[in-house]
Amino acid sequence: MLATAASELAAADPDLGAVLDRLGPPPLWDREPGFPTLVRIILEQQVSLASAKAAYTKLTAAVSPLEPTSFLALDDTALKTIGFSGQKGRYCRSLASTILEGSLDLEALAAQPDGEVRRELTGVTGIGPWTADIYLLMALGRPDIWPTGDLALVAAAKDLKNLDSSPSPAEFKALGEPWRPWRSVAARLLWNHYLHPQPAAEQ
Repeated sequence: MLATAASELAAADPDLGAVLDRLGPPPLWDREPGFPTLVRIILEQQVSLASAKAAYTKLTAAVSPLEPTSFLALDDTALKTIGFSGQKGRYCRSLASTILEGSLDLEALAAQPDGEVRRELTGVTGIGPWTADIYLLMALGRPDIWPTGDLALVAAAKDLKNLDSSPSPAEFKALGEPWRPWRSVAARLLWNHYLHPQPAAEQ
């Protein structure tokens, strides 16, 4: 499906077509649905993926299996040593508690429409629209998610479309409209472009 959708987008948008021609189909970057993935996405909020990955690796080495109960057993000192800020520690504890209380059923999300998944997830302290969208896109594999709060996507769109300035959230949302119903695949193409920028001499 990914390759087919990427080809459809490339046929409709020459800029995306150039990315596909240069880099080939983008990686799926899929993740296993569940608590560990949501914790990792929370760690990725507003930091580099490398630093988030380092903290997540330390976490999974300290707690195995990574489950709500075992996470809640970690005290503030342990979380700080792993690489959690105080705020992200609170966010992940809130997530763990919400799951254990039965207020959030992560397994049930797979059968729910995109809007309902967003509503359920953003009802948890520390989970905003970006975190919910990344979970929808990477963990649940939804085909038409457009994470408007993703700074890498905004930067990639600015570069690919030769914009004078970064698009506002409203402008970025509008930019993605022509790419329905494959906005998730468009996002993957843009992420791939961001990670492998074209040398200036070749532009």
